[in-house]
Amino acid sequence: MNTFVVHLQDAMQYERVDGVESFVGADASGSFGIQAGHERMITSLVFGLARYRRSGEPWQYLALPRALLYMTGGELFVSTRRFLRDPDYRRMSDALSARLRAEEQDLAQVRDSLRRMEEAMFKRLWELSRGRAL
Repeated sequence: MNTFVVHLQDAMQYERVDGVESFVGADASGSFGIQAGHERMITSLVFGLARYRRSGEPWQYLALPRALLYMTGGELFVSTRRFLRDPDYRRMSDALSARLRAEEQDLAQVRDSLRRMEEAMFKRLWELSRGRAL
């Protein structure tokens, strides 16, 4: 079977994976697969799990907080802020769920902070309009 090369790169690490038979990921339009000989393409992967398989080996799962995917000339480039790779789907799914929960908590804190800032700004504007500048 024909194979291709996958380049995994994030802010801290780089891995070259030779002999890949298949890659499965998801973008805004849904899930898709790539095999050797695939036409040149570029897309943005959504937050979640992707996977790839080398000849005669089990699937390797990638947890990605979004990524840019570029396929050209028999090489697939996956660039992201950070990735985790593991052959155990359950372990990767659990790690991804934990990261998603942490990001949701961080987002809730940011929203709360913005809400408080907005309330303080409106209060200050109201006081200024009433001529009671502090």
